[in-house]
Amino acid sequence: MSAGDKRLTEILPSARQLALQELEFYAFIHFTVNTFTDKEWGDGTESPSIFDPAEFDARKWVSAVKAAGMKGLILTCKHHDGFCLWQTRYTRHSVASSPFRNGRGDIVREVSDACREGGIRFGIYLSPWDRNSHLYGAGKAYDDYFVNQLTELLTGYGEIFDVWLDGACGEGKNGKKQFYDWDRYYAAIRRLQPNACISVCGPDIRWCGNEAGQARKAEWSVVPKRTSDTEKIASLSQQADSAEFRQRSLSASDEDLGSRERLKNESELIWYPAEVNTSIRPGWFYHKSEDDSVKPLAELRHVYIASVGGNATFLLNIPPMPNGLFSKQDEARLAEMGDWLRRAFSDNLILRGALLTADSEEAGHGIENAKADDYSGYYIARDDKSTAEITIQLPNSARISYVVLKEYLMKGQRIESFSIALLSGGEWKTVYKGTVVGHKRIAEIGGASAQALKIRITDSRLSPTLSFIGVY
Repeated sequence: MSAGDKRLTEILPSARQLALQELEFYAFIHFTVNTFTDKEWGDGTESPSIFDPAEFDARKWVSAVKAAGMKGLILTCKHHDGFCLWQTRYTRHSVASSPFRNGRGDIVREVSDACREGGIRFGIYLSPWDRNSHLYGAGKAYDDYFVNQLTELLTGYGEIFDVWLDGACGEGKNGKKQFYDWDRYYAAIRRLQPNACISVCGPDIRWCGNEAGQARKAEWSVVPKRTSDTEKIASLSQQADSAEFRQRSLSASDEDLGSRERLKNESELIWYPAEVNTSIRPGWFYHKSEDDSVKPLAELRHVYIASVGGNATFLLNIPPMPNGLFSKQDEARLAEMGDWLRRAFSDNLILRGALLTADSEEAGHGIENAKADDYSGYYIARDDKSTAEITIQLPNSARISYVVLKEYLMKGQRIESFSIALLSGGEWKTVYKGTVVGHKRIAEIGGASAQALKIRITDSRLSPTLSFIGVY
């Protein structure tokens, strides 16, 4: 172990970052005038009179989101078309000029209230690009407008867990392009909602690099500080409605962001965990023509294991219909997703009386601490070890579908590679080889029968830690 390895493990998550990573799986809701025009991107000329979701019921949204096993919801309070889903004082291009609730409705209010009532977290998306505002492209005057709207959302709707900012930026009505004052936006968010993460075009949560639900094989949370360059992120974000962009994959050059080799010459490092975002349908907004194109459960399971089970979070979009409700197809898939999660991860075989041993451990931080799925305790190998071998003896032979590992992140992200072997019929057989662990690694085993398991941590930046082991 080198001084360089120690440096890499000294970068730690903030409390807000750790809280968001622990949510793991949460919803995106794309809803605006586009829902009524059958478009993905509006141009800002849409009349508010078309916005009238007659059956809108935020409680039904929250019920469906919770049924899927999600723990939060982020609402597109204003998309690029500039139409505002709340009673803003700064433009008439909002629900106040629509037939919804006779012009007195407030989608943001009803959704935020329903989230709190339902016990899930509420977050906001506010597009910096506003294709309706005459101020767009006017410099400080538009920044004033944007910060004023941020202030309304961050002071009038309770605690916000996440502010999601994308980098779309086109010409305004005046032919000018706005250069966003990101530092000013961040300062307003920190002042008004200090516990909220700022995602994607922000310093807290990193976009995974695609909208197809693809995750990296090794997703490091410690990356070069320059990866948070907002202008670069914005330039790589979607600049026009494009189905091809929504389906693009990671490029080979994007795969490695945090290996020792990649970081050895970096002077500044940050904790910048990834979020995988995709939609339950091909588009982000509802289109009836996509009712038969809802992602199958197998695909959602794959994205979940690759993202939540690969040290990232999973943001899944569900677009409401023009009547204000989710489609029956989407609701059915969400229910199936929740059923799978409950079946797959409800019965930890370790808690049935399994015996855990490790080839090395620090006093007070033995492997028994990894039985509890919380941060009350943790396992750590001896200080001179960069490997560990953990044996789990089950009370009875059982079929193993998944093994879940979590690092103790307050000691940094350390594990670089590991393997899992199963004992069956007196013979050990390696069934899984993995890279990083981080907040969570889900190893899919496939239902093989075993009397015991052996987890070998084969490389770690410093002595490896684990806060939790689950066998399902």
